[in-house]
Amino acid sequence: MFKAQLALKSNPEAITLVSLTDTVVFGGQDIVMIGGPCAVESLAQMEAVANGLSLAPVQALRGGAFKPRTSPHSFQGLGLEGLKILAEVKRRYGIPVVTEVMSTEQIEAVATYADMLQVGSRNMQNFELLKALGHVNKPILLKRGLAATLEEFIGAAEYILSHGNTQVVLCERGIRSFDNYTRNVLDLGAVVALKQLTCLPVIVDPSHAAGRRELIAPLAKAAIAAGADGLIIECHPQPEKSVSDAAQALSLEEMVSLVHSLQPIAQAIGRSIVPFSRSLIAA
Repeated sequence: MFKAQLALKSNPEAITLVSLTDTVVFGGQDIVMIGGPCAVESLAQMEAVANGLSLAPVQALRGGAFKPRTSPHSFQGLGLEGLKILAEVKRRYGIPVVTEVMSTEQIEAVATYADMLQVGSRNMQNFELLKALGHVNKPILLKRGLAATLEEFIGAAEYILSHGNTQVVLCERGIRSFDNYTRNVLDLGAVVALKQLTCLPVIVDPSHAAGRRELIAPLAKAAIAAGADGLIIECHPQPEKSVSDAAQALSLEEMVSLVHSLQPIAQAIGRSIVPFSRSLIAA
């Protein structure tokens, strides 16, 4: 069945703790919340996000500087300028940032500015990229491919692990289906299975699974109840004006409300969502 070795659990209690900062750790008792827009559009936008999310226990900021879009005519991201914006927001607000890397050529720049490098679903089996990330001293957020089996998903993680980087977090973000009411189908069964099969933390992206903002809150709650170690959720100061994924972006107020509503669910399963002390990493 599974041929991967490093990612699989050697015993039922085995788990890898992945540190984003000294106090933000995936895989422990605390559930990690990551929020922010699909794409970095401007410094003002990202400052508004960081300021708005300070009202909730959100431990990391997301935002795409390089965007893999279905159409080459769609907004492709600000590139290096976007990375510099993320770094400036991190400096001003003391919050770690997560952003996507799409090629081996981008690794050095992204690793210079970001705290965690994301491998998007379209690149889950970009094996040269995965192998190169195995030599990076930064945590990696690996998203499940559009139609990847769990064996393929774990195998992709194994490429990173086998090249020396043990700091890998898996992300279930929905898989393709015959239905098109939602953007994808969120596979919560995979979250449970991956927690049993692997020693790696598992988080959930309900935004890309749903593709519709009105579905995100129930899916986020279900993910926490199913045992996810964290969530990554799209939010924007003006969702209807987002240059990317506008239909699935929450407003900042909705995001804050959602995170607070997750607290009782986390407590019911013996976990917690704790406020993040931004001063701890401020430059």
